[in-house]
Parts: sequence; structure tokens; C-alpha cells
Amino acid sequence: MRVGMRIKELRNNLKLSQEQLGFKAELDRTYITSVEAGKRNISVVALEKIIKALETDYSGFFNHKIFVNET
Repeated sequence: MRVGMRIKELRNNLKLSQEQLGFKAELDRTYITSVEAGKRNISVVALEKIIKALETDYSGFFNHKIFVNET
């Protein structure tokens, strides 16, 4: 769920539609939609494609408050 939220946030920051992100990442728009909605688990391969399409890296993607465990 948090990965999908982060993808959506970065996609919106770049002003990309789900279709545009899917094209850049070479993934189907419906896959992007499902991941953002938390309805589908994302593979490492797909995540790598999306991170690259979002013009960031793993560190930039995961170094965000949404992934910090508050206990």
C-alpha cells in the first residue's frame, strides 16, 4: 500500500498520468492503477522500471517519511 502511495506521489509531482508512467516504464496502465490502489503486489522488476521512469533511484524512492516505522 505504501509503495503504491509513493508511486502516485512521485508520478503526480512529475505531472504524469498513469498511462504516461506506464509507457515510460513499459508497463500497462492497469498495472500502475492496481499498484497505486494497493490491489496488486509489485515485483522487484516492475518496481525498478517504475523507479527509473519516475527519474529517481531506490534511495530516493524509499528515503521518505511514508516508510519510516513509527513505534
